[in-house]
Amino acid sequence: MIIVIQCADQVGLVAAISSVVSKQQLNIISMREYVDKAENLFFMRLEVEEIIDPIQLEHQLKSVLPTDATIHINPIPHKKIAVLVTKEYHCLADILIRNFFNTLGATVQCVIGNHDDLRDVCERFGIQFYHVSHEEKSKDEFEKQIEALIQPYAPDYLVLAKFMRILSPAFVAEYPMRVINIHHSFLPAFIGANPYRKAYERGVKLIGATAHFVSNELDEGPIIAQQTIPVNHSFTVPDMVNAGKEIETSVLARALKLVFEDRVFVYNNKTVVFE
Repeated sequence: MIIVIQCADQVGLVAAISSVVSKQQLNIISMREYVDKAENLFFMRLEVEEIIDPIQLEHQLKSVLPTDATIHINPIPHKKIAVLVTKEYHCLADILIRNFFNTLGATVQCVIGNHDDLRDVCERFGIQFYHVSHEEKSKDEFEKQIEALIQPYAPDYLVLAKFMRILSPAFVAEYPMRVINIHHSFLPAFIGANPYRKAYERGVKLIGATAHFVSNELDEGPIIAQQTIPVNHSFTVPDMVNAGKEIETSVLARALKLVFEDRVFVYNNKTVVFE
């Protein structure tokens, strides 16, 4: 089982936590910890053998930790997700294949698209697809229709697998740090639309992709994972787009694995990631 802890730092935390776990006669399989000295924050992720009494363990941990400590014991071991898409298939297809072979670390509950293009691939994998057009309606109406479809599934996370619409602060507030986006640039470079064209026009020698949690600021939420690949003067915009699809898929898959395994801590618009 997994134990994740975040609190103010103080001397002796690792020893105190280890002592509590030992008294429960639990074998520690892995332990990762980090201290942000500037913020005086402590982060820990432990993987231990089967916990007999998680309530008692949590109570004992609280007795040795600072009062501000947040403790999660085996937090939702298998997540549920809803996926939002537009027309591009590469990230969605990778998610659906991993879901089919039970290697995603989560279960895809449904896919919602603002175009109908990806219905067929979803239905081939037996996944419910909903089409909610953004045309001829307000953003508020569009988002309310999406939310009405999502709510019955009660997903733990929303994944924007190339969902090319900007979500409102009100919608994001319903899922704080639970909406994961893949952006086709190495943020903070080339925020917003058409980053490959911007990269081409700037003559960059690296292009990348960034998976991040969605916040109220466009493409500025806490970063989970990033990757780059080299390009040169011979690359056209379509060349960059095709090359970028490979790293977009890879980065999103890596970010989802990290999140689903409870390896990501969010604070101050940053993340601590125990890979």
